[in-house]
Amino acid sequence: MRGDRVNEIRRATPADADAFYRISLETGHLGGDATRLYADPKMMGHIYSAPYLRFEPDLAFVVGREKEVAGFCVGTADTSRFETLLEAEWWPSLRAQYPKPDQALQATWSADARRSHMIHVPETAPAEVVARFPAHIHLNLLPVLQGQGIGRRLLQYWVEVATQFGVTAVHIVANAKNPRALRFWRSQGFDEIPCPLSRTVWMGRNLS
Repeated sequence: MRGDRVNEIRRATPADADAFYRISLETGHLGGDATRLYADPKMMGHIYSAPYLRFEPDLAFVVGREKEVAGFCVGTADTSRFETLLEAEWWPSLRAQYPKPDQALQATWSADARRSHMIHVPETAPAEVVARFPAHIHLNLLPVLQGQGIGRRLLQYWVEVATQFGVTAVHIVANAKNPRALRFWRSQGFDEIPCPLSRTVWMGRNLS
């Protein structure tokens, strides 16, 4: 953040990578701290934030108190293109670093093993979601910034920039066991998208 300004939103830079990993971990368990669950603190960030900073820097923003980053909003204008890009340029090096866990032992997988599986078998957005809402976002705030309307401000900032890149509809994916997140997205105009074959909650919003 510039100077000592509080809750300032700005475009993310490569120097924010460590903050992305930290925030992803500290909000990685139903919006709460997942530090105790992971042996590797970068697991969540590898999947949910760091690739956006690298491949979609124009749509990556941070917010914080004084000089410390305490939240981010990242996304892509084209989910299908982004998934293809990750398959070519992001996942291969991580797959070499993290072995694919044995499917036969799934019942005993640790949190790290579950994320390793996601690296090898990434979840892709359902076709019916992408057809209506091609863009998608992730928004995470540490507790120090929660409950103050900052999430709404950060989302609106992302939307204003995204529309300049031609984004007209965006989706999010949420854990069905995280009612606080679901309430937030509904309050921001996101409606649930029926996806019978998915175990997660998909929600979309038209921006026009």
